Amino acid sequence: MKFSGTANYVATQDLMLAVNAAITLQRPLLVKGEPGTGKTMLAEEVAQALGMPLLQWHIKSTTKAQQGLYEYDAVSRLRDSQLADIDGGQRVKDINNYIVKGVLWQAFTAEQPVALLIDEIDKADIEFPNDLLREIDRMEFYCYETRQLIQARHRPLVFITSNNEKELPDAFLRRCFFHYIKFPDAATMQSIVDVHFPGLKKDLVSAALKTFFDVRNLPGLKKKPSTSELLDWLKLLLAEDISADTLQTQDHKVAVPPLVGALLKNEQDMSLFEKLMYMQRNNR
Repeated sequence: MKFSGTANYVATQDLMLAVNAAITLQRPLLVKGEPGTGKTMLAEEVAQALGMPLLQWHIKSTTKAQQGLYEYDAVSRLRDSQLADIDGGQRVKDINNYIVKGVLWQAFTAEQPVALLIDEIDKADIEFPNDLLREIDRMEFYCYETRQLIQARHRPLVFITSNNEKELPDAFLRRCFFHYIKFPDAATMQSIVDVHFPGLKKDLVSAALKTFFDVRNLPGLKKKPSTSELLDWLKLLLAEDISADTLQTQDHKVAVPPLVGALLKNEQDMSLFEKLMYMQRNNR
């Protein structure tokens, strides 16, 4: 299996090499990068390109590693035991009826190789990655309730994303192949825009990209606009039929772009931007 990009996802050469290295090594691909740089979409596109079903596990602050393996619904079993007269208690006798299979169990027992996305692993408790060490390394786990050893029929292609909110344990990192998605340069961003907005007027794309990078490069921004926010902004520009002339200034200085709320997402950055505009006006 080799990944060489897709028509819907612009993958740089180093990113394709990272995906293929993880496939060769049969290790999870740990992907980091700014929010909005396409980490989650990478797993979706690789799975589609390789013809593999994709299972997704979106991590929250309350997520526990055990939920990815299985959960035992003891409450439902107790309730059914109290209503045993309905079916003679046959359902209660089989504990498998109360085992809720997690995404790892589903991935391990799938009939064909699958891709597995563990999304935003850094949101969970610091012990979460450590609790998955054995399962990710050996591709097996034990279900104590049913006394089964669940082993992977096929090793899944695992993608793990992180926004770097927490440091991951060294023992966990050792089991992964790591890649950091750099923020796209102007040429790569142009290709991304062309994929999502084919046929868009060149003068509008050029003006929008210049404005976007001008805003992004402002010093002191708390949250820089991302690729996904650029695409949202372009969609709005098209919906409002805003021309390239509206985005350009004669002196080539940073100007307040229309619909700037698609790019700047907090009052601190908006205030900083307004102060910069005020300083520019006074320096003319």
